[in-house]
Amino acid sequence: MPDPRFYQDLGPATLSELARLTGGQLLASEKGEFEIKAVAPLARADATSLGFFSDKRYVADLKATKAGACFVTAAIAQEAPENCAIIVVDRPQVAWATAASRLHRPKTFEAGAPAIHPSARLEEGVLVAPGAVIGPDAQVGKGTRIGPGAMIGPGVAIGRDCDIGARVVIGFALIGDRVRIHAGAVIGEPGFGAAVSAAGIIDLPQLGRVLLQDNVTVGANSCIDRGAYDDTVVGENTKIDNLVHLGHNVRVGRNCVMAAYTGISGSTTIGDGVSFGGKAGLADHLVIGDGARIAAAAAVMKNVPAGETWGGFPAQPIRQWLRETAWLARMAAGRKSGGVE
Repeated sequence: MPDPRFYQDLGPATLSELARLTGGQLLASEKGEFEIKAVAPLARADATSLGFFSDKRYVADLKATKAGACFVTAAIAQEAPENCAIIVVDRPQVAWATAASRLHRPKTFEAGAPAIHPSARLEEGVLVAPGAVIGPDAQVGKGTRIGPGAMIGPGVAIGRDCDIGARVVIGFALIGDRVRIHAGAVIGEPGFGAAVSAAGIIDLPQLGRVLLQDNVTVGANSCIDRGAYDDTVVGENTKIDNLVHLGHNVRVGRNCVMAAYTGISGSTTIGDGVSFGGKAGLADHLVIGDGARIAAAAAVMKNVPAGETWGGFPAQPIRQWLRETAWLARMAAGRKSGGVE
């Protein structure tokens, strides 16, 4: 279930209603009045949740799911477990997005409410600069400073002795103690998720959160997207430079450093003590091991083992990349190739 601090529960909805809403066919018509309370990924769904399946790489998740219902195509319907009611659709992910919008709604600021909402809880010593807005049920810890024009969204929790810069936007997030977020950073906006529907490209609902642990620093104008369903997490004492982007569901370990223009695509997992040079870029669903080092402007498209240094485009172990670069330089200069010392 999406965190109720950030998402309004609009359910339940019967399977018959969801089938009509998405243009699907409920195979077990006797389950038409069964009520669904939430959407969820197959691996986390329970008997009152609705999932979807559209990628054959994850057929094991479908076979093992405890979901009460699932959107699938006709070709894969037989793979679902008996306990899971099947709604057959042409585009399962689009149907799931439609159902998610029926069951959940992100909470927003209340029109006409005062700048600091009456239900917000501010501990002793909180300093709020002019123009800052703090939404309903937000919490701000002792000694934290909120800069001019900052916006703290509904339900957000910020720890003690934090420094929130001017025009920072924070939503759908839980922030630890002694966190510094510099001017213009945006925490918790929707991650990039889209699907092709019959009517064109649609946005996929993003129902997760952002967790920033203690002593994290986020540079100016950086963006950290909330999770698509699971959380985006930045571990303790990680330091993020200006103009860095973390996509949805990224998990960053402790004591990492990221120089400016680093971009981490969604669902990548980064271990402890990893370093990124400026303008490094990572593809999605990668695993970067503890203590790895990614050179500036590297384009990482494969998992990086712990402790290794990679660079280049596409990125590879740094010595191999340097040898290849030197060889190409010699060939371009018309010299004979030879070993690299």
